Amino acid sequence: QVQLVESGGGLGQAGGSLSLSCAVSGRFFSSYTMGWFRQAPGKERAFVAYISASGGITYYTDSVKGRFTISRDDAKNTVYLQMNSLKPEDTAVYYCAASGVRGLVITPGGYNSWGQGTQVTVSS
Repeated sequence: QVQLVESGGGLGQAGGSLSLSCAVSGRFFSSYTMGWFRQAPGKERAFVAYISASGGITYYTDSVKGRFTISRDDAKNTVYLQMNSLKPEDTAVYYCAASGVRGLVITPGGYNSWGQGTQVTVSS
């Protein structure tokens, strides 16, 4: 059973930055496709960012392109989400997720392991 634990959420200001981390248990982290999703109150869980197992391919939802950066450190079994130029509409619970599927995966159903989520609140 893969376990994922997010950290780094909290309160940020519009225009500021926050960094999220997701520690993944197990020996096979380097083989996992990883993603970040977010869920705002009253809304469905939505894709934010994707990174391939190799780390060589990343993909973002349009609303965060140029502001957010996903990365991974296989030596630390950790995936990161650097969030810059924050906006109030970035406020949500952020989840990291792992998938054994190769290739671009941007739907929640494509991921089979999830963290518990971390709250990000951006004030204007």
